[in-house]
Amino acid sequence: MHVIIDLCVVPIGVGVSVSKYVAACQTILHKHNLAHTMHAYGTNIEGDWDTVMTAIKECHQTIHDMGAPRITTTIKLGTRTDRPQSMQDKIDSVNTKLSAD
Repeated sequence: MHVIIDLCVVPIGVGVSVSKYVAACQTILHKHNLAHTMHAYGTNIEGDWDTVMTAIKECHQTIHDMGAPRITTTIKLGTRTDRPQSMQDKIDSVNTKLSAD
């Protein structure tokens, strides 16, 4: 099953800067060949359900291995069965409507 996820992983107990943890997760997503786009407060990811979930689990394990004693994660996800849709398709749909106005 194809899934599009908005992921926000927040290590707790590591200080105020989390960029090195975000970078570690970005490397993992790249390793799993997942389409992903980082934004200011998270990352959009798309791909096969099992591959995405495996990568998220690996992000958690890696961040713990980097010394974070706790992690809180927020996930918003969507699937659909009526037709294939990518992250870019969703963006293009909105941009088309904006350009029509």
